Amino acid sequence: MKKKESYEIQKGLGIRTRRIIAYIALVLVSFLCLFWFYVLFINATRSHADLTKGFSPVPGTQLLENWKNLLAGTLPVWNGLLNSFIVAALSAALSTYFSTMTAYAIHTYEFKLKKFMFTFIMMIMMIPSQVTALGFLQLVGKMKLEDSFIPLIVPTIAAPITFFYMKQYMESTLPLSLVEAARIDGSGEFRTFNTIVLPLMKPAIAVQAIFTFVTSWNNYFTPALILHDDKKKTLPILIAQLRAADWLKFDMGQVYVMIAFSIFPVILVYLFLSKHIVQGVALGSVKG
Repeated sequence: MKKKESYEIQKGLGIRTRRIIAYIALVLVSFLCLFWFYVLFINATRSHADLTKGFSPVPGTQLLENWKNLLAGTLPVWNGLLNSFIVAALSAALSTYFSTMTAYAIHTYEFKLKKFMFTFIMMIMMIPSQVTALGFLQLVGKMKLEDSFIPLIVPTIAAPITFFYMKQYMESTLPLSLVEAARIDGSGEFRTFNTIVLPLMKPAIAVQAIFTFVTSWNNYFTPALILHDDKKKTLPILIAQLRAADWLKFDMGQVYVMIAFSIFPVILVYLFLSKHIVQGVALGSVKG
C-alpha cells in the first residue's frame, strides 16, 4: 500500500511539474508574441523626436497628433483601408469557397485523372509567385486590367495550399456515406455541397479565411506591380510610400500610427471568425 501511495504521489507530482512547465512555456511564447504589438502601439503614441531617442515602455501623448498629421498628408488613408478590405475579403471568400468545392470533388468523385489532378495541384503549390510575376504582369497589361482589383482577386480562387488543407480536413470529417445518403434523398450536388458540406467545414473554412485574409491584406508585391493610382492602392503600398518619404517629410510617428491602424481590421476579422474555430474544436472533442 505504501509503495502504491508513493507511486501515486510521484505520478501526481510529475503531472503537476509538466503542467507548470507547459504554463511557463505558454506564458513565455505569449509574451514574445504580444510584446512587439505593445512596442508598436507604444511607439504610435510618441512623436518623431521621442522615437529617435530610443525605446520607452511608457506611452506618449502624441497619438492624436500623429493621426491628425497622417490624415493631413497627401496619402489617401481611408481609400487604402477600403481597397485593402475589398481585396482581402473577396479573396478570402472566393478562395475558401472554391478550394472547398475542389476538395469536395476530389474527395467524393471517382474518375481516371483523380490522382494526377491532386498531384498536379500540389506541384503548382511549389512554384513561388515571383517566378510567374513577369508573365502575369504582361497578361494584365494586355488585358488592360492595370489599376484594377480583378488581377488581385480572381487568381486567389486557385489556392493549392487552401485546397490541400480542406482536402485533409474533409477526409476526417466528411464520410462518403453522408453524401450518398443526401443523393438518395434526392439532393442535388450543389445543394449537398452548400447545405451539408459547408456547415461541416466551418472550422476549416474559418482558419483558412483568416490566413487568406491576412496574406492578402499584407500583400505588397503584386499590388505594387499592378496598382499605380493612389486612390486604388492598398495599405501596404501606402505604408511603403510613407516610409520612403524624404528626410524633411519623414515622420516615424505617422508610420507607426498607420501600421497600428492597418492591424485593427485583421484583429477584428480574427475575433469574428475565431468563434467558429472554437466551436469546431468543441464539437470534435464531443464527437471523440
